[in-house]
Amino acid sequence: MLLSNVFSDMFDDMFPTTSARSAAGNGMMSCDVKEFGDHYELDMELAGFRKEDIKAELKDGYLTIKAERHTSKDDSDANGRVVRSERFMGTCQRTFYVGDHVKREDVSAAYEDGVLKLNIPKKVEQPKVDVTHLIDIQ
Repeated sequence: MLLSNVFSDMFDDMFPTTSARSAAGNGMMSCDVKEFGDHYELDMELAGFRKEDIKAELKDGYLTIKAERHTSKDDSDANGRVVRSERFMGTCQRTFYVGDHVKREDVSAAYEDGVLKLNIPKKVEQPKVDVTHLIDIQ
């Protein structure tokens, strides 16, 4: 049993996931959630990303924030020889359950100074209306 935990930990370190644990643990996608009377405000740190790199998707009651970055840098000398060539690609993602009642048009989002701010409405309880429905008897 102990041996399987060692291998599990080793593979977890070798192949990190983009889960909330690893993303937030790396200081990436750290977020604060504040509760107000009729909505929640989510502030997520995404320093170094451009607005175009960030996608927010709402599907089946889950809000997923995904940030993706691709960079490439080639330095050549005067003779065209490559002196240095670097590439970087990174993706991080967080998912939150916000409820089936939330619609895309109800969520507002803004990105400024490396912080993504989202306003998400709370579930509004519909008042119960006592309505009598007659049942047809055959």
